[in-house]
Amino acid sequence: MHSHLIPGIDDGAKTLEKSLAYIREMQALGFQKIITTPHIMGDHYPNTAEVIMAGLQDIRDALAKENNLIEVSAGAEYYVDEFFVDLLDSNAPLLTLSDKKVLIEFSTFAPPSNAFEVIFQLLSMGYQPVLAHPERYVYYYDNFNFFQELVNKGCSFQVNTLSLIGHYGAVQKKIAYRLISDKLVTYLGTDLHNGGHAKLLLKSLRNKKLQSLLSNYEFQNHLL
Repeated sequence: MHSHLIPGIDDGAKTLEKSLAYIREMQALGFQKIITTPHIMGDHYPNTAEVIMAGLQDIRDALAKENNLIEVSAGAEYYVDEFFVDLLDSNAPLLTLSDKKVLIEFSTFAPPSNAFEVIFQLLSMGYQPVLAHPERYVYYYDNFNFFQELVNKGCSFQVNTLSLIGHYGAVQKKIAYRLISDKLVTYLGTDLHNGGHAKLLLKSLRNKKLQSLLSNYEFQNHLL
């Protein structure tokens, strides 16, 4: 779950050929199902469900021509900003990971002022908010109880695999492991954007500490 494979619509795969190459690399690592999640971010990545689903169909058609049977579906990674609040207020249907699970993200630079309000609104609309890579929100490092509060309010957490090998930084790695130690994490994601990430995923899966973690922690990806 959590990747950026719809070609040419965000900071992920730029072409259909790149999308297919990344999918093949993930298959080589043992992935059997992919839920790709393009950014929807105000004026920066003003994607719509129609744009995303059209891109998904292009990928599925190309895979079918190769007789590649891997399962690929699409949700979205919604950036919590004014655009997202307006989207919620419009009551437009949201793209989901599965069932009613919606992937959201915060700014990595400053905390949102309306985190709890957005989570409450999603829940009241029948959605299950899933917060992408909480370990990257280092501004909560000195207020770690905030993570617990988010979970208590009904938000699930998805940690990035590459955070667990320090790809985003030492603090992010520390937060990721503490969130897992505190059993606050529900899902593990790749957040794959490019071929470099695919190579790092291979490296991470060879990491003995991470292997031990993956064999002992009950992530719920299989429920998606």
